[in-house]
Amino acid sequence: MFNIIDKTIGFINRYIAAFGISAGVALAFGNVVVRYVFDGSLTWASELTAYLFIWSTFFGAAYCFKQDAHISINMLLEKVSSSIAKKLLLLSHTITLIFLSAVAYYGYEYVLFVHELEEMSIDLEAPMWIVYLVIPISFLFGVFRVIEKIIEIIKTPANEVLKNSEAEMIIAEMAQGENEKLLKEIEKKTAGML
Repeated sequence: MFNIIDKTIGFINRYIAAFGISAGVALAFGNVVVRYVFDGSLTWASELTAYLFIWSTFFGAAYCFKQDAHISINMLLEKVSSSIAKKLLLLSHTITLIFLSAVAYYGYEYVLFVHELEEMSIDLEAPMWIVYLVIPISFLFGVFRVIEKIIEIIKTPANEVLKNSEAEMIIAEMAQGENEKLLKEIEKKTAGML
């Protein structure tokens, strides 16, 4: 059951994020073409583009919890013993869980409030509660991912909790003989600056 939820949330996060960015860029480009080539305007396009980018950002951020892609500073964790580092990671994830849970809950309350007010968007004339649904849903997905990480940290022995830095992983992979593929990956990540 847990695997099905995991895959479903991952699918929803990835595809809403990808669709939001793609559709937002296409819509913004289409509006520019209409404006400069046909001397017209899609009055609703900028509003919908903003909503698509917002949904994409929120669901993309929720997906980053799964990939462990959020920015983190590990200096303190590298200076303390592995058992203390594990406890600090658990504390950090617990605080994150509380924050995400609070935002999901109050986001849900806000959606109910906006629904009750029957607030509509200006250009699209769509119910705003639909737009604001992104908050409780994406933060709830984030809650699921943080719980998943907490369980993973609890199950992992203290001496294996801290992962290698990206530089250490690259060096380890280069030692395994994947130099050409890895060099292309490094150039892609650093925009050719190395």
